[in-house]
Amino acid sequence: MFEDILKTLVTAMLPILEIRGAIPVGVAAGMDPWTAFAIGFVGNMLPVPFLILLARKVIEWMKKHHILDKLTTFVERKGKEKAKTVQAYSFWGLFILVAIPLPGTGAWTGALVASLLDMRLKRALPAIGMGVAVAGLIVLVLTYGVIHIGTLV
Repeated sequence: MFEDILKTLVTAMLPILEIRGAIPVGVAAGMDPWTAFAIGFVGNMLPVPFLILLARKVIEWMKKHHILDKLTTFVERKGKEKAKTVQAYSFWGLFILVAIPLPGTGAWTGALVASLLDMRLKRALPAIGMGVAVAGLIVLVLTYGVIHIGTLV
């Protein structure tokens, strides 16, 4: 059981996969869907404060040292594109960006955008947390539906 919890937690901490990947991983391992949701939520939120506080500094350091120039340019460009949309709606824009469980959205992208917009942690963290919860609920409903449809067939 510990191994399944760890797999779910680590999956949730990864960019792109996040909570939307962690819930199916946990459920596939035999975990109760709500337990998978809770572990996925915690795992997805663990890196967020560090990302908000350090993303801009890491990007600036990478630029100065020309480490991974293409990746740095890509990440910064994508972050700035998303930031334009979020900036108009601030808290709620960040919430919506994170709540939509699609590639290019989520807590990692939200944290990058919050960092690029110089949003304070106490403002960005609740928006991202609420967004992760909504994204997790959407994935939970979809996962639960697939499980039950599979048992009907």
